[in-house]
Amino acid sequence: MILQALTRHYEDLLALGKISRPGWGSSKVSYGLELSDDGDVIALLSLQHTQQRGQKMIAAPREMTVPMPVKRTGIGVSANFLCDNSSYLLGVDEKGKPERTQACFAAAKQLHLNLLGAAQSPAARAVVAFFTKWEPAKAAGHPALIGRWADLMKSVNLVFWYRDAPVSEDPEVRALWQNYYKQDIDDSTVCCLVTGQHAPPEKVHPAIKGVWGAQSAGAALVSFNAPSFCSYGQEYASIGRDAAFAYTTALNHLLADREHVRRIGDTTVVCWAEGGQSAYQDAGLSALYGDTITEHDLWSALSQLAAGQPVEWDETPLDPSIRFYVLGLAPNAGRLSVRFFWQNSFGTLAHNVLQHYRALEIERPSYDDREILPVWQLLRETVNKKSKDAMPSKQMAGDVLRAVLTGEPYPATLLQGVMLRIRAERDITRGKAAILQAYYLRDRNAQLPKEVLKMASKDDSKYIPFVLGRVFSVFEALQQSANPGINATIKDRYFNAASATPAMVFPVLLNLAQKHVRKLSENLKIYYEKQIGDLLNRIEGIKYPTRMTIPEQGSFHLGYYYQTQKRFTKKEEQ
Repeated sequence: MILQALTRHYEDLLALGKISRPGWGSSKVSYGLELSDDGDVIALLSLQHTQQRGQKMIAAPREMTVPMPVKRTGIGVSANFLCDNSSYLLGVDEKGKPERTQACFAAAKQLHLNLLGAAQSPAARAVVAFFTKWEPAKAAGHPALIGRWADLMKSVNLVFWYRDAPVSEDPEVRALWQNYYKQDIDDSTVCCLVTGQHAPPEKVHPAIKGVWGAQSAGAALVSFNAPSFCSYGQEYASIGRDAAFAYTTALNHLLADREHVRRIGDTTVVCWAEGGQSAYQDAGLSALYGDTITEHDLWSALSQLAAGQPVEWDETPLDPSIRFYVLGLAPNAGRLSVRFFWQNSFGTLAHNVLQHYRALEIERPSYDDREILPVWQLLRETVNKKSKDAMPSKQMAGDVLRAVLTGEPYPATLLQGVMLRIRAERDITRGKAAILQAYYLRDRNAQLPKEVLKMASKDDSKYIPFVLGRVFSVFEALQQSANPGINATIKDRYFNAASATPAMVFPVLLNLAQKHVRKLSENLKIYYEKQIGDLLNRIEGIKYPTRMTIPEQGSFHLGYYYQTQKRFTKKEEQ
């Protein structure tokens, strides 16, 4: 399904003129070898452009359409046509393997002479003349190369340049390459798993580049190269050459568009819509990551799309019935691992994301003006922010995003991560409380009453763990009023124990509260006694639980958070 969706996306992009045809691919090129009519190197042209990376401006190679590069193994020698590194086009490098370097140049020379030997165009004749007379031993002293020699030794890509244009743009050269590409196949055919048609098989699929953490030379999405992977004597995947080109070209095009690529944990996320319109990518990523748009506008757009109504986005009408795809890829040595793949209508995406944000709606502090909490902010609540490597669990990050896309329950690892941070920090932020609430709202097996998970009904709840959490918050406020500026409160000493074994802790806390009340003025004494009495009356005659389960502890934490926010809200009103 993934390969079929990518192949259809390739066809959409091809119809829009945004992608190259079979036989051509994209490559990052740093320099152009400008040739004279006689094949002499006139100059080394810099094709780099300035690009911001972090806080620095750096010189980055240019993305160019070139004849389809080959996929190389670590030790094999395979030359590319018209675009390659110095080992192949110049016969020089600093890798310490002169015999292999000679083999690389010989392979490139043979390829170019075979393809262009009978060509008549001046550009093709210049390349033939270059390979006929070029002497790698004299390259280091060539006046056109001396100034850039250090850069050339970094395995950057070069292209042949003739009269203000790449040689690959010459019509005769293009026709010769296209003919060679079509003929460079064997006579065998397979029933393609992607298109369902009989076609020559692609034994080694083009590499996928741009996935965070994967090899810079590219990784494989489809591959098997060991006997244990080969079933029924099949030595390669039954995928036609054109289909392999289509899905890899489409995926590389998506990954190269950095404006529409996001990362969550170790997972690189790309998305696309049927028809190839980029406005759907902008809207989809804004919905998932909460960027490039105000929260109010995003909420409004999601509500309309979820209701099946079209929305105008950047002067492009968004159809909620259009097919939309989200793919998450993670590095796995020389291969890629699919973390998740989601496909459905764009309106379904809006509906699921909207339900996700509604599940996270909770009382928020006055200083927090964020209407929504993007996924990446939720994941930050599961890590120690003081750690040098404050990264969420790799698997959990992908699982959380999958849950958002599908509307399914959140992974248990998200709850575990938040509970661990609460125990370690003894602090419940808006994000942590929102995660607890959202998790139990979607947990089909949770026994928590809905009244403690909905904003409108929390104040009247008589659920014991929730009430005890509220009582603990009042006890903390009482202590702070009785001892202004106190360094360590009861939260630092008793919070974890109170949420897990209240029967052991609350008698002690009640005793402390009585002592703290004696230190207050009459007005404050009445204020706190009224709050404590109102809450304890809700569980009058009920014994404190000896031990509370994980869901009950979550309810305790929600009660504590709710009462704390209520306390600060009242202070602002007064």
